[in-house]
Amino acid sequence: MRVKNKVIAVTGAGNGMGRELVLNLLKKGAQVAAIDINKIFLEETALLAQMHNAKLSTHICNITDREVVGRLPEEIQKIHGKVDGIINNAGIIQPFVRINKLAIEDIEHVMNVNFYGTLNVTKAFLPFLLERPEAHIVNISSMGGFLPVPGQSIYGASKAAVKLMSEGLYSEMLGTNVHVSVVFPGAVGTNIAENSGLKSLPSNDGLDKKSEINMLASNVAAEIIVAGMERNKVRIYVGSDSKMMIFLYRLFPGFATRMIGKKMKSLLPD
Repeated sequence: MRVKNKVIAVTGAGNGMGRELVLNLLKKGAQVAAIDINKIFLEETALLAQMHNAKLSTHICNITDREVVGRLPEEIQKIHGKVDGIINNAGIIQPFVRINKLAIEDIEHVMNVNFYGTLNVTKAFLPFLLERPEAHIVNISSMGGFLPVPGQSIYGASKAAVKLMSEGLYSEMLGTNVHVSVVFPGAVGTNIAENSGLKSLPSNDGLDKKSEINMLASNVAAEIIVAGMERNKVRIYVGSDSKMMIFLYRLFPGFATRMIGKKMKSLLPD
């Protein structure tokens, strides 16, 4: 679906990849409803998009609150006249520890934001999208949604749930006007640690220089996602690491799992 003159709602739009998605869509001629839980972050996004203010609206929303989410589609329609697509970008990571040391409260919080938040937004908007001549749902999963990452096992589980839900939704929407894409970012430079309530990611001082992760710039990631959306791609891989690891994991799942485990070992507390 070409985004020009379309109205797209973006969650997690206050910073990082979500903010870059908003800016990219506006530059391509779309109208955007920017959704985030953080009012200050949304105001910063609006300031950066100042030249496009007429095409941008901001909406403070906790996506885990179904009642609040349920009011969003009509709220956006009142401002923009329609809604043609959603990009479910909002997400958090877990504290960087093994499952046996991860608090139940942290587990529930990750699942509530990453999976149920995505599901809440999808269900709220889908009836409205089905009424449009053409519409699109883009759900952000993760490389961790198809490949196990020690220390992020629950995060991975939440993103695997997003993956399979999105692929099931794609099958259900065949023959309708609604396209569905699922995105698998690799390492992207965002503020996800801070947004998740973590002070920082663990240090990688224990890794040699060759093992250090090269982060893809968030604006480049946004460009790849929007381009994939416009080509109605079912799966969108963001970053060479994501493309390489899905290939390796399909061919040699045991080897790929051990390789990631070895690289992440030094980042995990004992």
